[in-house]
Amino acid sequence: MTGLQVNEVFETIQGEGFWTGTPSIFVRLQGCPVGCPWCDTKHTWDLLPNNLRSVDVIMQENEESAFYFSASPESLFALFKDKSYTAKHIVITGGEPCMFDLVPFTELAHKKGYSTQIETSGTFSISCSEETWVTVSPKINMKAGMPVLVSAMQRANEIKHPVAMQKHIDELNVLLQESDLTQGNNKQNEQSALIYLQPISQQERATQLAVDTCIKNNWRLSVQLHKYIGVE
Repeated sequence: MTGLQVNEVFETIQGEGFWTGTPSIFVRLQGCPVGCPWCDTKHTWDLLPNNLRSVDVIMQENEESAFYFSASPESLFALFKDKSYTAKHIVITGGEPCMFDLVPFTELAHKKGYSTQIETSGTFSISCSEETWVTVSPKINMKAGMPVLVSAMQRANEIKHPVAMQKHIDELNVLLQESDLTQGNNKQNEQSALIYLQPISQQERATQLAVDTCIKNNWRLSVQLHKYIGVE
């Protein structure tokens, strides 16, 4: 199977992390073996050959599904034009987008005047343009037992960590100690990655924990703005 395997494409407002509030084209890729229990896109986990469909079928869907289409970088930009998308920021998410080589797509995007962002679990090596903003949402001790790679943490421009309890803060602190972010090789402002805490499902207890921890450590809070304002 060649090309990018795309579950959905849509235009909206980025609701998380550094780019919150930015008009964005989301390209959601199919396939993820990590197994996060709170995942809200479990329909993207399985990359089954029988679920391959045409781009027209996928773009007409109104509900979440495990179907996907195969696309080249050029065909994706043709799709953006066909849909009259005006956003100039592209968010590549999943699933787990770093299962794919994203260099051709991200480099072409920058040549065309777009900015790009990848949202990844940090469990795969990251292949993308040097200009791409990398958001690592480290998935620690998940069902599949896949380790978060030091190379992914060091490539990150921001680390956006989902939290529900103190255990998740403790796990992040251990990971940060092991990763030595001062050795990162792609800090656009020559500083360590920004660290965001994101309460899982906007639970009151998780939100207060995230707020208190952000204040204590001078980190930042991500509150999934899109869910509060009711957009995709």
